[in-house]
Amino acid sequence: MALTQRLEFRQSQSLVMTPQLMQAIKLLQLSNLDLATFVEDELERNPLLERAADGPEAPVAGEQTAERAEFSESEGGGEDFADASGGGESFEAPQEDWMSRDLGSRTEIEQTLDTGLDNVFSEEPAEAAARNAQDAPPTTYTEWGGGASSDEDYNLEAFVAAETTLADHLAEQAAVAFTAPADRMIGQYLIDLVDEAGYLPADLGQAADRLGAEQADVEAVLNELQKFDPPGICARNLSECLAIQLRELDRYDPAMQALIEHLDLLAKRDFIALRKLCGVDDEDLVDMIGEIRRLDPKPGLKFGTTRTQTMVPDVYVRPGPDGGWLVELNSDTLPRVLVNQVYYAELSKTIRKDGDKSYFTDCLQNATWLVRALDQRARTILKVATEIVRQQDGFFTHGVAHLRPLNLKAVADAIQMHESTVSRVTANKYMATNRGTFELKYFFTASIASADGGEAHSAEAVRHHIKQLIDAEDPQAILSDDTIVEKLRAAGIDIARRTVAKYREAMRIPSSVQRRRDKQNMLAHALSTPSGSDRSRDAAPA
Repeated sequence: MALTQRLEFRQSQSLVMTPQLMQAIKLLQLSNLDLATFVEDELERNPLLERAADGPEAPVAGEQTAERAEFSESEGGGEDFADASGGGESFEAPQEDWMSRDLGSRTEIEQTLDTGLDNVFSEEPAEAAARNAQDAPPTTYTEWGGGASSDEDYNLEAFVAAETTLADHLAEQAAVAFTAPADRMIGQYLIDLVDEAGYLPADLGQAADRLGAEQADVEAVLNELQKFDPPGICARNLSECLAIQLRELDRYDPAMQALIEHLDLLAKRDFIALRKLCGVDDEDLVDMIGEIRRLDPKPGLKFGTTRTQTMVPDVYVRPGPDGGWLVELNSDTLPRVLVNQVYYAELSKTIRKDGDKSYFTDCLQNATWLVRALDQRARTILKVATEIVRQQDGFFTHGVAHLRPLNLKAVADAIQMHESTVSRVTANKYMATNRGTFELKYFFTASIASADGGEAHSAEAVRHHIKQLIDAEDPQAILSDDTIVEKLRAAGIDIARRTVAKYREAMRIPSSVQRRRDKQNMLAHALSTPSGSDRSRDAAPA
């Protein structure tokens, strides 16, 4: 077989993932906070990008509003301003005449002021210096006494004191409590292991090996750390945390110790077993449980290091005048940026170096791409949100029970996009509706078949139905999972028992045995406690 060389032309199509395309895909899945951070970085990096002003009549780069133009003309033309004021003199003329006016001789001045010029008191040097310093204009930003700067926005967060973290709070106490270098090293190592709730890992066996210290020394340092503020800190489990706080209150007696060691029975509300273990009556047990409830199970959260961010919706859904729904984007979450074409045109006339030309050309391309990518992102979010509202109109009208099964493919086919695009759009986005604020992914639920072969049911609607059945159950006839399955099948929902148990546990609803014990205890407590009317009637005089 002979080998030869030849030239061929082939025509093919391929998708090239350019950096800009990858960045555009990344913008789709960013939340509004992450997007604002990204845009701020681009504004600092790109000189051709600038933030657009708010309002419908926002000035475009290179243009000037009418109010600004009038103000500029009034400053530049003194004659026009004088004519507009109705007088023949300018605004500054009276001040200039007063400053340049001759006050006359010494005798005339003394007659005008009705006093002698010698009738004055000489100031002390310190007083003169203080007066000059007081009359001098402020030279720095902080001398204005909290006033706003005329050039840039006033940032109140710059004056907020730094928040003390839990690690810093414990380190300050450790510096006083431990004098030996070895103890300080062990204490700092354990402080670094404390989580945000104030707990240490349950197993500290590796701490001694890593530090090359004895296990007894680690235990001694740990006992000292557990005496630090706040009470209950550096515990290894909930029982130890509560025990530390009870010792601080001098309430850790044998009965309370037995209660702390059997918190699992307290969680199950097995009061009969707790009374036997603690050796107390009902009244003492109620008092002990009340003391435990007043304790702090997570003492470290007093020094939280994370700030809670307010959830801002990306889309608003409002009832329309024709009975439909109006879907609109939240304009406050959309960054307003534009390309300064005027600045680029001025630069292109003066730039001579090839490196500078290529740099500003790249900046122009990146700025133009960012503006288009932000616009495309907003349009895609609005398109996906509109289709979700159309698919789930029963939810907005009647509630969760009418939520329909929905997947990404149904929305992607309706708006002619790929499933991955819809998945990125619905990530970290929120919709404000008449029934609350929900994440866009909330409306995508699995389908559960119908018992009679009809329309499938949404998994979220089935969860809501299960919760309604459990909330309305009789304390004397608690519904088991099998009974719930039978009631759901009677309502046309074909579901397995293990699915009911999974949904119930996901909603943190206890089992039927636990619910029966809880409701019986609540009923017995209600019957044993006299009502307010009975107490007032007993206290009333005969």
